[in-house]
Amino acid sequence: MERRQFLGAVAAGCGGCALARPDGLEAEPFQDPFQASRPLAAEEGGLNPVPARWNKALPNGWVECGVCPRGCKISEGERGTCGTRENRKGQLYTLVHSRPCALGLDPVEKKPFFHVLPGSLALSLATPGCNLECRCCQNWEIAQARPEQVRTMSLPPAEVVSLAKQKGAPLLACTYTEPVVFAEYVVDIAQAGRKAGLRTVVISNGYVQEQPLADMCREIAAYKVDLKGMDEGFFKRHTGGELKHVLETLRRLRRGGTWTEIVYLVIPGQNDSEAEARSLARFVRDEVGPETPVHFTRFHPSYRLQNVPSTPIATLDRCRSAAITEGLRFVYLGNVPGHPGESTYCPACGKPLIRRTGMAVLENRMKGGACPDCHRTIPGLWV
Repeated sequence: MERRQFLGAVAAGCGGCALARPDGLEAEPFQDPFQASRPLAAEEGGLNPVPARWNKALPNGWVECGVCPRGCKISEGERGTCGTRENRKGQLYTLVHSRPCALGLDPVEKKPFFHVLPGSLALSLATPGCNLECRCCQNWEIAQARPEQVRTMSLPPAEVVSLAKQKGAPLLACTYTEPVVFAEYVVDIAQAGRKAGLRTVVISNGYVQEQPLADMCREIAAYKVDLKGMDEGFFKRHTGGELKHVLETLRRLRRGGTWTEIVYLVIPGQNDSEAEARSLARFVRDEVGPETPVHFTRFHPSYRLQNVPSTPIATLDRCRSAAITEGLRFVYLGNVPGHPGESTYCPACGKPLIRRTGMAVLENRMKGGACPDCHRTIPGLWV
């Protein structure tokens, strides 16, 4: 199978996860950016063992993974929880470096980043695997799969950059599954992109140890954290992880100066109380910064939560109002096309600055990163 055929298959197999358009229609598959000059075969379960960067040796040939808070201790021939890291004779390898299973050209608003180059395109990719097990995972077919269970192709960082430049995308996005499990690939993509004048953004659950986070943040432009909930019990039941590690990631992002946005998926009857929205807002205000954009996103039934209804708009409005009351400056609503909460307003004069509907930017009145009416500086990456 040639690269053009593979990309078409990815588009068909991953559906909206990789190639969704702002109007909700199925996107056209990529055409071969290399014009068949070096056709590559897509493989069933193709692996690319590359030495992992964050780990330490243990006695008797065991190794401890250092990429996420699980700290998996792995014996010879075995893998960690995410399924992407394997102990081979006492050396830990990542199996997914340069092996994406999903590839798309998305508006940056889809990520969502609302304060990063509004209206720009992001070349987006993912490898198989995740280090959490969210019950409402939208991309579970690839996120909850092992590398050999899905189709992948070889796409080294230099070719990622070439493809983005050909497509006119100023951004590279590591997204769809969990970039933490392919953090080595993220770092290498970001380094190659930066040399070519491109910026890399990461869309993550924030479940990551300090060193790999620091190494990624030295190279990337922005980090979006999907904060699943503010109740420890819910977080554990919903994801299998511990909330404290994600909160610490957010603190580290602030200390390191990495541009950060936060998404909170509001699930009816589970994490949708006003009290939890206020708790989230107070944490962000006090420990991440009151000007950090927060997106309250509408839930739709998926994966293991097929029996839970979509989030009422009134619930989202209540969460947004609570967060604004607690002092957050930029609070958005997601998955509600046409709602005023999709747009950016000046916190000083209240005038609309960036009008959006869905993933489309209708108007951008920003001037030099500031409100054109009162000249209040608006934080973000605008140029």
